[in-house]
Amino acid sequence: MAQTHDHPGEQAADDPIKLLAIRDTPLSVDEVFRAVGDDAAGGTTLFVGTVRNHDGGADVDALGYSCHPTAEAELRRVAEKVVANYPVRALAAVHRVGDLRVGDLAVVVAVSCPHRGEAFEACRKLIDDLKHEVPIWKHQKFSDGTEEWVGAC
Repeated sequence: MAQTHDHPGEQAADDPIKLLAIRDTPLSVDEVFRAVGDDAAGGTTLFVGTVRNHDGGADVDALGYSCHPTAEAELRRVAEKVVANYPVRALAAVHRVGDLRVGDLAVVVAVSCPHRGEAFEACRKLIDDLKHEVPIWKHQKFSDGTEEWVGAC
């Protein structure tokens, strides 16, 4: 006999967007994880993006992020699209701007859903769309003296 999913916990929450921010201060994995806590969620997926010491075969010495004034509104639009397409119980996304060092947290996103598969899919959609659609730019300085700007959109 097929199971129906009539329990309210199997559905998206009424207001699942718990935390969205673009900050010039260090990010906290714990803060984002706490923001997506939900007793009805059976799966929580967390993605942490860090500054690495290389890109495209070159050593990275320094990195800075900057954003357009509309970046937080675009982040909300991306988050709203995710919650419209998945049974999200809770969602959080925080991106850093300013000067960062190798190993620093650049972005932390998390999604809680009734089941793990949905949580993985929704979190992947959230980070991929954030990277492609939110106007945040990365300025990399390489050890050979060259520089590069990388744009999100």
